[in-house]
Amino acid sequence: MISVYLSGDSWAHRLPAGVKLLVVAIGSLLLFRTETLWVFLVCLALVLAAYVSLGSGAVQRLRLLKGLSIFLAAILALHWLSGTVMDGVIAILRLCVMVLAASFVSMTTRMDDMLAAVMPLFRPLEWAGFSARKPALGVTLVLRFAPHLMEIFAVLREAYQARTGKKSSWRLIAPFALQALKMSDNVAEALAARGGSQGLTLK
Repeated sequence: MISVYLSGDSWAHRLPAGVKLLVVAIGSLLLFRTETLWVFLVCLALVLAAYVSLGSGAVQRLRLLKGLSIFLAAILALHWLSGTVMDGVIAILRLCVMVLAASFVSMTTRMDDMLAAVMPLFRPLEWAGFSARKPALGVTLVLRFAPHLMEIFAVLREAYQARTGKKSSWRLIAPFALQALKMSDNVAEALAARGGSQGLTLK
């Protein structure tokens, strides 16, 4: 299975998983409460600087934005048609910052550490006799692999463009779905091999 985690001992790797998740969560909430262009530009610059600080391996992960290009173009087109281009630019910048920040957390945080950080949120379920680990694992997997799915789409899109000269097509949906299903099977097999969620040691 392709690892989302980027091995290293950088400042970002040493930060506690809970701190990183909290910063991204609070930052996302704040970004939804502002419409100031320079704020988004500063945030985007900071996120890009964080990637650069980790080296070329992290910079290569920026290609995941290519997987969003069609969606971003659609957002801009809709705002252009409605006469609100600047709102479209703000929406695109907000989405880029949030996606890149989430991916940054995923590639600098081990799965076990992320799960441990998420678990306290579901502790109240144990009072009612339910498992806190299973929903925590589900949330962790979503946080972990959503950026990776966008990377997969970006790679498929590049391959399609190289073959046909066209930037994108609805025909990419089928191979993308197959790749997503294959990844989910690999994750399920990895979990089963490690005794399910109780033996989670994925990176």
